[in-house]
Amino acid sequence: MTPFAIAGVQMHVNALQPNVDGMIHRLDVLMARFPWTQMVLFSELSPFGPLSKFSLPLHNETVERFQAAAARHNIWLIPGSMFEKTTTGEIYNTSTVINPQGEIIAHYRKMFPFRPYEAGVEAGTGFCVFDVPEVGRFGLSICYDIWFPETTRQLTSQGVEVLLHPVLTGTTDRDAELSIARATAAQFQCYVIDVNGLGAGGVGKSCVIDPAATVLHQSAGQEDMFPIELDLDHVRRQRETGMKGLGQVLKSFRDRSVDFPIYDRNSGSDAYLKGLGPLEIPKQGSRAGLLLDTNDIAINDAKAYSDQPASASSNPVDQHGNYQDSYDPVKTSSG
Repeated sequence: MTPFAIAGVQMHVNALQPNVDGMIHRLDVLMARFPWTQMVLFSELSPFGPLSKFSLPLHNETVERFQAAAARHNIWLIPGSMFEKTTTGEIYNTSTVINPQGEIIAHYRKMFPFRPYEAGVEAGTGFCVFDVPEVGRFGLSICYDIWFPETTRQLTSQGVEVLLHPVLTGTTDRDAELSIARATAAQFQCYVIDVNGLGAGGVGKSCVIDPAATVLHQSAGQEDMFPIELDLDHVRRQRETGMKGLGQVLKSFRDRSVDFPIYDRNSGSDAYLKGLGPLEIPKQGSRAGLLLDTNDIAINDAKAYSDQPASASSNPVDQHGNYQDSYDPVKTSSG
């Protein structure tokens, strides 16, 4: 058995004032109650909320406070994420990994900002994989990233056994996201630690899922701190023998007979995707994606009738798509 204790913190997040003091307070309470915890994960954008106007340089005083807290409690700490502003003005949604000595060992920039809603935020291009000595390999993925299985595929192909997934989901698709989290655990035979916030930070429902897609913990809609001991040998055993002795999906993917041309941008396999409309927020009354509305259908029917040889009285629809006076579908029906 290779045990490792991870705690998620689901807390209320304010949008217009810092949440850093509250995070450190909750961390102190967590460690006083559950001193056996070895890693703590907060939700996406929990330190300063979801507004990019509060972006900071990558290295800042707030991160230094989190470094000191990690060292004080001798824990691994991932304090959610913050909007990072580069020296050239770009903004990223960036998470930081801090070790028990208070050292920063990794940064991760969200690869899939929630566009078109998360406007003005750049997409990261680097993966985050790090080792906890004598325990196992961990990877980071932020919120919308998990909707794209390629991100987890890359991480688990590098040996990641625990996917750390801070999220900020306050929308009606949270249940779908939880289904994706369970599917991710099963597809990639890994633990998924999914931590959402409350208030401006989300609707809660944080969860911990094991490699067999079993939900080990499910938060509700109130504040929650949930330490749980994982067994990374469970991951290794399942990857060798299959989920419940069944599907060995990582090895099956490794031994595949097919390559996927969709990943070659020049292959032409994504012609359908290129035909979709722009990535933009829907407008009121939008009928985007609907091929025809009812008026279009009537007009096309009229054109079809007019192209056929027939007497005027036999044509039920005029050139404007309206029924002719001489044709009454109610009167002529068999009823």
